[in-house]
Amino acid sequence: MGVSVSLGIDVGGTNLRCGVFDGDGTLLWQSRPPSGFAALCASHPPREALVLVLEALASAMASALAREPEVRAVGIGFPGFIDPASHILSLSPNLPGIRDADLAGPLAARFGLPVVLENDALSAAYGEYCLHPTASKALLYLGLGTGVGGGLVLGGRPYAGEHGVAMEAGHLIVVPGGLPCGCGNRGCLEQYASATGVMHHYEAATGLRLEAEALALRAAEGDSAAQAAFRQAAERLALGLAHVLKIVDVGDVVVGGGLSRSWALLAPHFAQTLDEALIPALRGRVRVRPSTAQDQAGMLGAARLAQAV
Repeated sequence: MGVSVSLGIDVGGTNLRCGVFDGDGTLLWQSRPPSGFAALCASHPPREALVLVLEALASAMASALAREPEVRAVGIGFPGFIDPASHILSLSPNLPGIRDADLAGPLAARFGLPVVLENDALSAAYGEYCLHPTASKALLYLGLGTGVGGGLVLGGRPYAGEHGVAMEAGHLIVVPGGLPCGCGNRGCLEQYASATGVMHHYEAATGLRLEAEALALRAAEGDSAAQAAFRQAAERLALGLAHVLKIVDVGDVVVGGGLSRSWALLAPHFAQTLDEALIPALRGRVRVRPSTAQDQAGMLGAARLAQAV
């Protein structure tokens, strides 16, 4: 039998989103402590970075447990490839140096609670499904943040794949021989359709490095270089999604992550490219919508996975 109160932690490169949920999925408490994981991993040797990541996660857990002592299990959505059998993080492309790491084991031993580690986008996909179940019990999630994450729910259950890399849509190669990616390949979708991709495109065109939120304001004000950066992101995202849909044939797609807040800038070019790239049998039959979960999906999905232990 699952537990009734659980903690869900959604790990990002800058912040940790922490939420305590009851068995009905009601949010009881939340916080957003800084993580700085992306900068930390870039500036420390791998072993030191892993220790610091574990300490940051432990600190977040301790704060949550002090506020909500009824928590009986913890779920962590972490960016990277997580083996579904061993629960070992094999590689995190956007947190360089963190590989072949047991994150759940040390935390479980330290706090005496079950800790479930899952890919962050898969956790978000499951959270979105829990918030808005579909009649077909299937949902595809794309998270546009530092990279591009993907998660798939089939039969009402999150699907990680045999090796934990199912729906790694961010690592579809959309530009053969293109920009190098942290996964080891070149031309991956996340180099073009993520917040980082938008920033890099604008910087290459103008020499200015601005955050994606600032670029969204510039694009809305008519900055042609910013508009071009968002257009590229939209078109590459649509092309990647069209390829995925030809394989999984899911009718409900949710786009989340920080860049999805600029959906008004992405939507027109995205819709046109998706319609052109889809096979005719799927045109007009796929619903794509921006997330309305207000950053709760990743926390909720991780918490619900923990409740199932």
